[in-house]
Amino acid sequence: MKIAEGLRENGIVVGNAYDKYGSSNPIERWLVNGFASALTELVDRVTPASIYEVGCGEGYWTLQWLGKGIAVRGSDFSEKVINLARENVRSRGFSPSIFSARSIYNIEPGRDSADLIVCCEVLEHLENPEAGLVSLQRVAIDHVILSVPREPIWRTLNLLRRKYWRNTGNTPGHIQHWSSKEFIELVDRYFGVVEIRKPLPWTMLLCRKRR
Repeated sequence: MKIAEGLRENGIVVGNAYDKYGSSNPIERWLVNGFASALTELVDRVTPASIYEVGCGEGYWTLQWLGKGIAVRGSDFSEKVINLARENVRSRGFSPSIFSARSIYNIEPGRDSADLIVCCEVLEHLENPEAGLVSLQRVAIDHVILSVPREPIWRTLNLLRRKYWRNTGNTPGHIQHWSSKEFIELVDRYFGVVEIRKPLPWTMLLCRKRR
């Protein structure tokens, strides 16, 4: 699978900085497996017939869900990353047309709606995360899954593994920082929070659109 690996677009780091899903480091594998287990359990709980992934990156999760027979579409603001996602799904025999280069602020109801909206590892990159949540409200039919890094644990772990020392452990591109409590309080203003998961070092929420 092709990964962005520090690719930049208009000066912004896009996609995954490295192949965290293929890491040989046992601690990193344990952390990523915890995230994957939590996300998989929440998706299975919803049992969606369709998923729209906002901030799909290189299409890793899209491929997992396509393999389960779920109708999936995805978008990312980066044309370069979307091109990688298209290559990745094409190499597995799926149509690249399921991906669109589109900002979270530009998703639209109907066109981008699905049984489940997934938006993981996106909001921490936004200058206006509240506007992003409003966009998700517009396209949500029922359930939404959100995740962000859990601070200050995220940066502390980066420092412990000797990453991003000059930025006190902050991952490139992260401009918002929330503790679990702060993130839950933020999301609760826009969605009903159904279930809270905390796979180290993330906060992950299964939410429902309020009627």
